[in-house]
Amino acid sequence: MKKRYKMMIATLAFWMLLASTGLADAAVGDEIVTLGEDLSPQQKEELLDEMNVNEDEVLVVTVSNEEEHQYLGEHISASVIGSNALSSSKITLLEEGEGMDVETNRITWVSEGMYANALITAGVKDANIYVTAPFEVSGTGALTGLIKAYETSMDAVIPEDQKEVANEELVKTAELGDKYGVEDATELMARIKEAMAEENIETEEDMRNLIERIADELGITLSEDELNGLISLFERMKSLNIDWDAVQNQITSIRDNIGDFIGSEEGQSFFQSILDFFNNVIDTMRGWFSS
Repeated sequence: MKKRYKMMIATLAFWMLLASTGLADAAVGDEIVTLGEDLSPQQKEELLDEMNVNEDEVLVVTVSNEEEHQYLGEHISASVIGSNALSSSKITLLEEGEGMDVETNRITWVSEGMYANALITAGVKDANIYVTAPFEVSGTGALTGLIKAYETSMDAVIPEDQKEVANEELVKTAELGDKYGVEDATELMARIKEAMAEENIETEEDMRNLIERIADELGITLSEDELNGLISLFERMKSLNIDWDAVQNQITSIRDNIGDFIGSEEGQSFFQSILDFFNNVIDTMRGWFSS
């Protein structure tokens, strides 16, 4: 896990830079690009080409490793964050009501659906999101930067508690995805939020029953630690001033992104690795019985 985190810290604290650029007047179709400060000139050029942007025509913000430590230091140890800022992203603002679409490249741990789910929790909506890196990284650190860029470009203030909950949600979903599968873990989070918008959840016991019920529907048997962690997360989420109608309106885009992962190169590679593992097990067992 530590090795994964070390390479995953992405577009983080650049909101301070964005705030000085006057992006409050951003319009539909505007693009905001973030680049890691430690990219080589060749890597930078390749990522800009990959994102199909001209550096002179879009706002490009450089993100430093120091800024990454500033905004992740309370959640991840300094040794895990590492010493290089490499990951990059692009946000394209869409018309109101168009929803969210997330695409990733060379992001190995956080799926498109996980980004969409957490960003919706933070209040982000109606945007195309693209997250990439010069080589394979986990991708968790990109969330903070994406939220901050959206916040500044839309001249909106997203409460710090809401941003923290969204980051925690992303990490918990990814951890559950390791154990129960990306699709089910993301669907679990989406269904819990839908139920919170529709049902009267008053007590912690109500929350426990809700999470256990939805997990059971998905065939997920949560450990006590996992269950308690989710109860704590969603109790915090419930206490925030979240627009649950907006969450419901955006939830379909999460499921679209889940399907995108399943059909993506990363998703196919993931499932092929599972097949290869079981094929190797079968071959080994055959060797036992033939010897």
